[in-house]
Amino acid sequence: MNAPETLQAPVTTSTRQVGLRIGIPCERGFQENRVAITPQGVALLVQNGHQVVVERDAGVPSFFSDQDYADAGAQLADGPAEIYACPVVVKVGPVPTEELPYLRSGQTVFSALHLPGMVAANLKETIAKRITGIAYEHLTDRSGYLPVVRSMSEIAGTMAILIASEYMSNQYQGRGRLLGSVSGVPPTRVLILGAGTVAEQATRAALGLGSEVVVFDNSLRRLRRLQALVGRPVYTSVLHPRLLTEQLAMADVAVGAMGARNGRTPMVVTEDMVRGMKTGSVIVDVSIDHGGCFETSRLTNHTQPVFEQYGVIHYGVPNIPSRVSQTASESLSNIMTPILLEAGQRGGMETCLWLEPGLRAGVYCHQGRLTQRYLGEKFGLPWTSMEAMMGSGM
Repeated sequence: MNAPETLQAPVTTSTRQVGLRIGIPCERGFQENRVAITPQGVALLVQNGHQVVVERDAGVPSFFSDQDYADAGAQLADGPAEIYACPVVVKVGPVPTEELPYLRSGQTVFSALHLPGMVAANLKETIAKRITGIAYEHLTDRSGYLPVVRSMSEIAGTMAILIASEYMSNQYQGRGRLLGSVSGVPPTRVLILGAGTVAEQATRAALGLGSEVVVFDNSLRRLRRLQALVGRPVYTSVLHPRLLTEQLAMADVAVGAMGARNGRTPMVVTEDMVRGMKTGSVIVDVSIDHGGCFETSRLTNHTQPVFEQYGVIHYGVPNIPSRVSQTASESLSNIMTPILLEAGQRGGMETCLWLEPGLRAGVYCHQGRLTQRYLGEKFGLPWTSMEAMMGSGM
């Protein structure tokens, strides 16, 4: 997290260690297979004086059994009521509608926001409950990075290439090409839109398999950074529509990995560009959870992940890391466990909020107030920044 900032109002904080009581519920979101804290993370928390309550079967979709959690020192609960009786709740997806009545004033809840699927009524009820809601999407570390976003992006980038490889096969009416190198056979061509973390990992995976890679982005700085991080020659270009159209026509795989701007991913590939792609080629639009990079993209799910348009196979599942839930859960747990340990060492969650700007950055509601501007603008709600609330001593 970032270095502590000077706040406008004096505050008395305690640095004595306290034991937290942490609840981990089952994830009831559609096709959400991850769990927020693994048994290894639970064991570390318990060894440091914290109590952890885990709802039965919470880890089963990620192949962590109730016995694994019990052996780690967790208390097992039979339903969400016991979980939400804990002062701190750590989950993966947003609190579902049916669990909102369990929220209690003064409670801290860590979860993803999943802005595209957010319902205004649920947000209003969450604010009215006077909890401290902390969103994974905005947590920052001391280097200024978004650790949860980066971690899930790394997984999504690698998976995008593996998914494309699967759907390139004849079994799925793909072009029947191997996404790899074979002596005497021209390599497959992979086009990647974006030059962030998803694109970096997708580039590494595609190059590792032996594919030829071209990366498009609207920032020369990001393109240079990607080339430096990958450490291998990669053809890069800024987003010229004519050149993009030409390259898409030659591509076997196209990956949408552009970041959202003002809440929506820039749509840079038109329907006509997709129409000009090879029959049996594959689009994996990782950016679909923010609208997608391709005009022809639409949301799909893990049960029905693909559809075909103009002979091109489209993959539009928004929650790709849930496809490898154990790896994703371990990665998330590795981020959240140290945050919880630090909160205990700092004297509790509220004190930690005062001392850690990176944790404050994740807060979207606190003491009955909305604290994120973009949510206020999206839903037409009044908002107050966390820094202003802290500065006024609220």
